Amino acid sequence: MTYSVRETILMSSESSLPPSARNETEVIAIHGADPEILAYAMAKYSRSSLSMRDSLAEISAQRAEQFLNTFYFQYGHRSIADLAHIAFAVERLSLLAAIVLVDETRWDGQERSTRYQNFLESGFYYPDFAGDSASQDLYARTIVSLMSAYKRTSTAVVDLLRRRVARPDDLKQDAYDRTLRARAFDVARYLLPLATNTSLGQIVSARTLESQVSRLLSHPAAEIRLLGEKLREAATGPAWNLNAKAAQSIVDKLADINDEIAPGLAAQAAALFTREVRTAPTLVKYSQPSGYLIQTRADLARAAAEILKNVPPAAAPLVDLVERTESLEVELAATLLYSACHHPYRQLRDFLSGQPAARTVEIIELGLKHRGKHDETLRAFHAGAAIRFDILMDIGGFRDFHRHRRCTQIIQDFTALHGYETPGAGDLPASAESRPDILAEAGVLSDYREAIAAAHRTASVIAAGPVREAAQSATYLYPLATRIRALFKMDFAEAQYIAELRSGPAGHFSYRRVAWEMFLKLQRQYPTLAKNIRVTDFTQPIDIFQR
Repeated sequence: MTYSVRETILMSSESSLPPSARNETEVIAIHGADPEILAYAMAKYSRSSLSMRDSLAEISAQRAEQFLNTFYFQYGHRSIADLAHIAFAVERLSLLAAIVLVDETRWDGQERSTRYQNFLESGFYYPDFAGDSASQDLYARTIVSLMSAYKRTSTAVVDLLRRRVARPDDLKQDAYDRTLRARAFDVARYLLPLATNTSLGQIVSARTLESQVSRLLSHPAAEIRLLGEKLREAATGPAWNLNAKAAQSIVDKLADINDEIAPGLAAQAAALFTREVRTAPTLVKYSQPSGYLIQTRADLARAAAEILKNVPPAAAPLVDLVERTESLEVELAATLLYSACHHPYRQLRDFLSGQPAARTVEIIELGLKHRGKHDETLRAFHAGAAIRFDILMDIGGFRDFHRHRRCTQIIQDFTALHGYETPGAGDLPASAESRPDILAEAGVLSDYREAIAAAHRTASVIAAGPVREAAQSATYLYPLATRIRALFKMDFAEAQYIAELRSGPAGHFSYRRVAWEMFLKLQRQYPTLAKNIRVTDFTQPIDIFQR
């Protein structure tokens, strides 16, 4: 039945519209559609009046592929790939590869925790040393040395905590033991090398996956390039089906029934329940190494080496809140250089501010010179944030900060140039004025220092070796205690969130200290705003059982 506009208004005002004429919102939770088919169905909202049910009913994998080939690859409508989400389990990859893998602004996942699990049985990544047996032997012996120190440290710290921390009457023994082991792992994890194997799960859109695969394929490390290939193969090849065995059992039982309709039902069941599913057979298949990334990385490295050849890295605090005094152009140029050197951001900003404007323009143009038709600009071009923290912290703590993807993160390469962190009092109950050194009291401080220093020395020897493939392997020997520099750009809400979350008593003492320093810097520059931050004072002792 059709109603005039006037009749519709009158009936609406009287709440008398018949069901067929009402505009009632409907919400449908969807299950069972392949990711690319679902992306196609959702994309059809902008090109068709069909409902989601009708769209999914008429779409086949072939039609979805044709649509995506046209609109995604030919027309560059990349937002379509945001609609297809795929779950991956990535197992037995190195900590180094995991850091590179998750370095996406649009990433959701969880990784095996170095705080709560014993990594003695994880295994390690052993690179191809291309016949350099001396480097290969050094590498293996260093891994063994670090893991021996890891075991001794975790054991010694647990023993110390048992002597220093009594079990509360209301806490069960297994919970008490578990808490002490976790606190010991907090300390021992500093000794884990980047070669240590881990595992993670990720749920990402096909768009994020495509850029992730391309970025991994562009990396200089062979393990990470291979990881990119395996991700692409997993997305375009048959997916693992959790219900495959149960489904096949149903099909087999139907096939065994002595009935004239059973074979037909078995065939239908097989087609429905045991069919091969490929999660992103179209959207990721063309992912290739990014010439833009590879060439720009090399250009910026050469430019930084030339421009800064007489400018050694300046000393810098743990956390530097760099006030905004420079132009947007200088910020862009300084950030591009920052990604290719080991200098603090403040030093680069001040240096470029005193250079001719042409130098700034030259650096910015290097960042855009090789950009292709569909390439997003480098992350360094995400400029203009009001708050910029330049942070120098241990790799272990950085990995926790790395999760804050609402920030723009510019991460410098791994190096031993900045030295390493030594865990201090940690979670030992003591007054703020007399916190003991946990490693010294546990009797493993000299052991810890020698293991870290030896790993850095060995990495330096391997990096200077004659075989290029072997030299690239040196990074895997850096323990998580090694300091890394990263620039975090954000708005005030994110700075408030990080300071509140990461300073909390449940956190690791490494990033609790950084979060506290962030708050102090905010308090100094923005006292009116900082008074609203619900920060936990890092200098005060905490109860290790309040987690």
